Amino acid sequence: MIPFKKIICPTDFSEPSYEGVKAANELAVHFSAELILVNVVAPIPPIAFPGVAQGFDIGQYQKEMLSSSKRSLSDVSKNMISGNLQFREVVLEGPPADQIVALADSEKAGAIIIATHGLTGWRRFIFGSVSEKVVRLASCPVITIPAPHEDK
Repeated sequence: MIPFKKIICPTDFSEPSYEGVKAANELAVHFSAELILVNVVAPIPPIAFPGVAQGFDIGQYQKEMLSSSKRSLSDVSKNMISGNLQFREVVLEGPPADQIVALADSEKAGAIIIATHGLTGWRRFIFGSVSEKVVRLASCPVITIPAPHEDK
């Protein structure tokens, strides 16, 4: 198997993304690799919506989103990352897939471990898939972790 020195693991703080964090943690421990946990805050388009209060401060809201992301990423690290593992937390702004791939390139990551959410049908068509775009754009190996299936 390819010995990874750096592993990028994006999370959007959803339950499926935590499966990706668990897998990334295990691989990082196995290879004694550095784990870089990342959350990407998508920019809020500065357009007026009917019914939205005129005093709404998009810039302030974006700052709060970044601050919240940092707190949540810290909580994920405390609760899900092995104590003896070298890791960093990174919060980025922009289109998620593009930012994840750019980070992997700039860090010369050995792999990206990313969870899938299993969207199908119209939801996948409308929302797209960050993990699918990361797989297409990344220059390093991408390991996708499927969303857990509910027992029926």
